[in-house]
Order: sequence, then structure tokens, then C-alpha cells
Amino acid sequence: MARISKNRKASLAKIDRQKVYNIKDAVGLVKEITTTKFDASVDLDVRLGVDPRKSNQMVRGVVTLPHGTGKEKKVLVLCTPDKEEEAKKSGADYVGLDDYIVKIQEGWTDVDVIITMPQVMAKVGKLGKILGPRGLMPNPKSGTVTVEIGKAVEEVKKGKIDFKVDKNGIVHSAIGKVSFDPVKILDNAKEFLNTLIKLKPSSAKGTYMRSVYISSTMSPSVQVDVKSLNE
Repeated sequence: MARISKNRKASLAKIDRQKVYNIKDAVGLVKEITTTKFDASVDLDVRLGVDPRKSNQMVRGVVTLPHGTGKEKKVLVLCTPDKEEEAKKSGADYVGLDDYIVKIQEGWTDVDVIITMPQVMAKVGKLGKILGPRGLMPNPKSGTVTVEIGKAVEEVKKGKIDFKVDKNGIVHSAIGKVSFDPVKILDNAKEFLNTLIKLKPSSAKGTYMRSVYISSTMSPSVQVDVKSLNE
């Protein structure tokens, strides 16, 4: 059996496992129990009352967090030459088309987000087997296939993230860093959870948000009272 570290024991001792915390208190507690030497991510895990196997209960969306995620995202734009300058001015890290398609086919995927345009999707679509498993395949639903290249890049750089429910009915997302002011983490959490609520499928019956947990990298999780979102 793996040994529990002294720091983790101390963190666990501060959490009442029988308690569901007000979201404000939960955010404060996560900051308190985080002991990593690096700036840990703050994560939300939400179990939804949906059946992802049914297409009419798939939950997927995008949200722009008010204070960003704290992570600088590397953006690749695959576009026609007339859109390259727009992409560069908006902050894209890499801009091109055929040369980057070749690089990706050779195994290069050192980016966080890929944005492209409808006109070149025939070329980009061939990369599906490489990009799909890595969550990098551009998709109109997430705003990464668009003619508004500059706007799309700016939104990603400001903190736009896309998410979807997994096969177990859970949505997982990073919503900031432990170094953030508690108010900023709270704002980001509320924005993310309220977006999820708006995406509730009409076919989903019973309790929609079954449980919400907040944690940081390597910290124990803290259960959040969904009702406290409106406080």
C-alpha cells in the first residue's frame, strides 16, 4: 500500500468528508490545503445526470473564463495566406497551412489549440486520426473552425475553453491557478458551472448536477453545494 505523505495527511485532516461546502468556502479550503511547490491548477469535476451514449444528452460547450485559466495557451492557426497577418496580429504562436500539416503528419503536436477556417477543412480533416485522440481537432461547435480567425485567437488567449462530458457523465476542467485571488477563482467557477447549467439537455431527467468537486493538482477534492452558486 502506498504511504500517505505528511502534507497530504494534514490536508485531509482539514476536510470534513461528510460536509458539502459553500462554493466560497470550498475555494478558500482548496487554496489552504494545496502544498505543491509549483503553481497548481484549480480543477472542477462535475458529475451530470445524463447518458452520454445518447446523442440528445451529449453536453458540450465553450466558456470564456472572466480571469482566464492562468495558463498561456499555444495556438496554431491553419489558414489561407490572406488570413495569416490577421492571425499573427491577434497573437497566434504558429501560422501557416501546408508546412504545418506536414509537421503534424510527422508527429508534431506541440500546441494547445488549433484554429482553422472552413475553406481548408478538407486538408485539415485528414489529420483527424492524429489530432482527434489529443483533443486538438478543430470543431465549429467549439469555435475553432471559423472565418473570424483573429477573434477566435483572441478569445482563446483571454481564457476561452471548450469542454464536453466524458463517457462516465463527468465534465472536468481547469478553471485557474492556486495563486489566483480567491475572488477570481470563485468568478471563474461560477461562470463555468452556470454555463453547464444552461446546457442542460431537455431530454435529461432527474437531477442534472449530481455532484461538484473542486481540487488543485495533487490535492484532495472538496465537494461543493450547487445551491451556493446563486449566493
